[in-house]
Amino acid sequence: MDAEHTSAPSRARSAVPGSNPSYGVTHVNVRLTTRYTVVDNRLLQHRELSLTAIGLAGHIQSLPTGARVDIKSLTARFPEGEVRIAAALRELEAHGYLSRTRERLPNGRVVSRTVSYNRPTGAEEVREITPPPPLTPAPAPAPRPERAHLPAAPPPRPPKPPLPEPTRSAPDPQRPAATLLARLHHDDPRLLLPEREVRRLAPAVDAWLERGATPEAVRRALTSGLPTEPLLHPAGFLAHRLTEHLPPPPPPAPPRPLPFQDCDGCDRPFRAAEPGHCRDCRPHQPLQEAA
Repeated sequence: MDAEHTSAPSRARSAVPGSNPSYGVTHVNVRLTTRYTVVDNRLLQHRELSLTAIGLAGHIQSLPTGARVDIKSLTARFPEGEVRIAAALRELEAHGYLSRTRERLPNGRVVSRTVSYNRPTGAEEVREITPPPPLTPAPAPAPRPERAHLPAAPPPRPPKPPLPEPTRSAPDPQRPAATLLARLHHDDPRLLLPEREVRRLAPAVDAWLERGATPEAVRRALTSGLPTEPLLHPAGFLAHRLTEHLPPPPPPAPPRPLPFQDCDGCDRPFRAAEPGHCRDCRPHQPLQEAA
C-alpha cells in the first residue's frame, strides 16, 4: 500500500466555519496523477514579468519537445495577437526563461531553435509573493479635485515618406522587380511577402534599377544585416529600406557630337547640324546679291 501524502489530500476538505481566513484566497487542491506540469513558484510569482509572459511560459513548459512555439503558431492558439505574444517572448528571453537562435541548415534553409528553461539561465533570484498583512480599515479617500490635469498628448508622428517610383510610366519588362521581391524568402524565410505587397513594392525596386542598381545589388541591400528579432511587418521593413537607401540618379549623359557633313565647296568632311560649307570654304563664298 502506498504511503499517505498528507501535503496533497485526495479530496477537497469541507468548509468549516472559522477555519478559512477572512481575506485572500482559499485553496481547494486535488491530487493530480496525470496530465500535469511542475512549474516553479518563482516563475508564477515573478514581480517583473507580465501575466501574459508568465502564462506563456507555463504553456511552453507544458508542451512536448518539438512542439512549434513560433509567433504564428502561438497567435493561432491564443487570442492575444502577434504584438503581445512577441513582447511576452522577449520578456522571457530577457529574464532567462527562453532562448531563441537562428541556424542555417546544410541545404541553405534557415530555422529557429527555441529552448525553454524552468529555472532562468544565470540563476537569477526571484522574490516570491508574501501573504498580505491582515486587513485594516482603509482611510477615507481624499476628495477628488474638480478638474483633473490630463497628461499632454504626445506629438503627432511625421508622415512616412512615399515609396520611390520610376520616371517611366511602365516598368521595363527586362528588369524583374516582382520576381526579385517574390524570391527574397530564399535568403530569409521571414521575407515571404503576399502578392499584394509584391505589387506595391515593385515600382520602388524599378526605381532602384532605373538608377543603375543591378538586381543583385538590390537583393543584397534588402537582405543584408537583418535584425535577429522577429519581423512582424516584413513589407514595411522592406519599404523603409527601399525609401531610405535609394541610390542617387545617374549623371546625365554627355551630349552627342554633331554628324559629319561633306563640304559643298571642297568635299572635305566636317561636323555640322546641316549640309553646307566647311570653315575654310565659308569665307570664300560669293556674296549673294540682295533681291
